[in-house]
Amino acid sequence: MTLSVDYFISFRSPFSYLSCSRVVALEVDWDLSVNFRPVFPAAVRNPGLFSNSKAGPYIFRDCARTAEYLDIPFAWPRPDPIVQDLETMKIADDQPYIHRLTYLGAEAARRGRGLPFYQEVSHLIFGGTENWHKGDHLAAAAGRAGLDLAEMDHAIETDNAANEALIADNEAALDATGHWGVPVLAVDGEPFFGQDRIDMVVWRLKQKGLQPRG
Repeated sequence: MTLSVDYFISFRSPFSYLSCSRVVALEVDWDLSVNFRPVFPAAVRNPGLFSNSKAGPYIFRDCARTAEYLDIPFAWPRPDPIVQDLETMKIADDQPYIHRLTYLGAEAARRGRGLPFYQEVSHLIFGGTENWHKGDHLAAAAGRAGLDLAEMDHAIETDNAANEALIADNEAALDATGHWGVPVLAVDGEPFFGQDRIDMVVWRLKQKGLQPRG
């Protein structure tokens, strides 16, 4: 019997990006279904979490060394999907990028291509592409995931209620696990937070009968 795991991410989370290729590999290596569940970043859901001015420098350091350790390309996004003063950690009121990205993620999930879309777009954002939001960068990433960006944008502009409901449901499900951050892999509601918990997720799933694929 194929097991499943919920994969909660945000399009601003560098650690979600750093986890993605290994989560994709789980479906390749194991008889497992990954339920891709995008949420808005904590900076949108709860800006008060970002009050510690020491958080930014530590996150930059930890992301860079984690990427080096995993041999994954990494650069802080230009522009950042969340507009934020990284010295004071204050979140700007105007957020021109993150809503579109998250709605696109939800639209991709509803089309059954959420995880491939996230893999391509997160690599675009955190893999060193400057001005990822301009030109045909996003369209090309969507195309590599088997999607049409213009068609998705049109669907969002025409009727976004289903995507809004999906994101709200994901955020409620994440909250129900007892955690607030991303990435979270949840096994029957049990949360495993962070890109460094993937091996532990496999351990737990093996206890539930996880088998190699093929």
